[in-house]
Amino acid sequence: MTKTAAGSDRGAEAERSAGPRAPRPGPVPFLHRLSTKLLGVTAILALAALVALWAADRRLGRALVGEVERSSALLGEALRTTTRDAMLADGPEHAYDVLARIAALEGIDRVRVLDARGRVAFSTVAAERGTVVAKDEAPCAGCHAGRAEPVSRAPADARGRTEVGPRGRRYAMVTPLYNDRACATAACHVHPPGRQVLGLLEIGVSLERVDSGVSAFRVGAAPLLAAGIVLIAVLLYLLGRAEVLGPVAALLEGMRRVSRDELDVEVRVRSRGEMGALAGSFNEMTSSLRALEDALNGVLANLEHEVEARTAELRSAQDQLVRTEKLSALGKLSASVAHEINNPLAGILTFAKLVSRTLAEGPPDDARRAVLQKNLALVEREAQRCSAIVRNLLDFARERPIQRKRVDVNAAIDEALSLIANQVAIQEIALVRELAPLPPVLADFGQLRQAFVNVAMNACEAMGKGGRLAITSRTRDGAVEIAIADTGPGIPPERLGHIFDPFFTTKEKGTGLGLSVVYGIVQRHGGTVTVDSAVGAGTTFVLRLPADQDADTTGPGQAA
Repeated sequence: MTKTAAGSDRGAEAERSAGPRAPRPGPVPFLHRLSTKLLGVTAILALAALVALWAADRRLGRALVGEVERSSALLGEALRTTTRDAMLADGPEHAYDVLARIAALEGIDRVRVLDARGRVAFSTVAAERGTVVAKDEAPCAGCHAGRAEPVSRAPADARGRTEVGPRGRRYAMVTPLYNDRACATAACHVHPPGRQVLGLLEIGVSLERVDSGVSAFRVGAAPLLAAGIVLIAVLLYLLGRAEVLGPVAALLEGMRRVSRDELDVEVRVRSRGEMGALAGSFNEMTSSLRALEDALNGVLANLEHEVEARTAELRSAQDQLVRTEKLSALGKLSASVAHEINNPLAGILTFAKLVSRTLAEGPPDDARRAVLQKNLALVEREAQRCSAIVRNLLDFARERPIQRKRVDVNAAIDEALSLIANQVAIQEIALVRELAPLPPVLADFGQLRQAFVNVAMNACEAMGKGGRLAITSRTRDGAVEIAIADTGPGIPPERLGHIFDPFFTTKEKGTGLGLSVVYGIVQRHGGTVTVDSAVGAGTTFVLRLPADQDADTTGPGQAA
């Protein structure tokens, strides 16, 4: 396996051990993209500039009309003053001639005079002379509109209006003709002194030049300004794409690749500003991550070798513990077996001597031959008994690797109890068996037997003379449980948590390995060991082994 592959495997394993990762973010929605926002802001700014340009156009038109308004007001006052002297001296005809000459000037569209009753006394438009203008019409509306009595002094903006005439738009300014003292006392006039307004002087100024100026602005300057605004907006957008959107998109793609553990990514940004500095920092970060990953892979590789070495040492130490405990148990069993073999050997020796003596006396008759055959049968039976004891002892002491196959747990319990039967008899311990039909388990028969022997012998040594040893087997939740209970003194709570520790013992001649070996055997078979003990009430060990799920659970398993 290459280093990269090993790193990938370790990264995948670390990812699995770390639990489910948060889902990676998907594509950014269109409305939330930075490019969409930049385009929207640029469009809004361009639109605002165009609206401002439109407002400037409208303001320019109003300003020009305002200048015409002020000029028309001044012209009206000048004509009123000029015609006043003419009317006092020579009568209205002379004044009308003056108005006609002024109306012929460039820019003057119309001049007319209305008397106090609204009749058109003079107009440069001959068809209007003699017509009557109602009080609610344009010339009179500034003073009369909606009022019972007209105002005597109306402001200039209330007296002017824009209208469309035969020659285009024009601005009409109405100037009231007031009845002053000289006019009321003149011999040619019949206006009483109480009348304030004698009539109206209306001047229509053509707005052709104003409209021409606004049109020139709209045709000439406005398109250039609009094109400049659009160009600036486009340049602003392109600048934003080059200096912001492009680097951000490159950084975002780089971050996505880094999130997929692709640390060889490098973001290329040509900007020399903040975005370029950010891209450089990102590249330095990925370079540091690559160096860190290489260092971490090296540490993990060394760690794997160390773990393998430590695991091998632990296996060797565990095997040594098993061998040591087996030798200890073998020594204890040897004393028991020696005592048990001694009885059949004494019988064999006695009957062998008796048979030899009988045959030495001469050929036996039928009666003696029958007795000899009976004695020889006893010798054979006792010899077979010794052979079975020795065979079980050798089988227990034999070193062999773990071999898993379907095992009948009850059969392993029976053989374990047969090995300690003499010990149980010597200590006068009551043995109780409650073995239920069990499904087979995938295990090493010899190691299971050793585990049962270790727990049972530990219980016998704890009880001493007398007591009760109960072995129960049952099936629970798809597993096989073996409970070994004694009526010994029990284990104090402060020692209960250390009974499976290697070399922990409370016996004067104990090795402290028996229960540690039991724990290791059960763990290697995928099971668990629990203990329940109370001082003065005895101890119960429960060994739980997984049942073979593929086997028929209705009958016993196959013994080794």
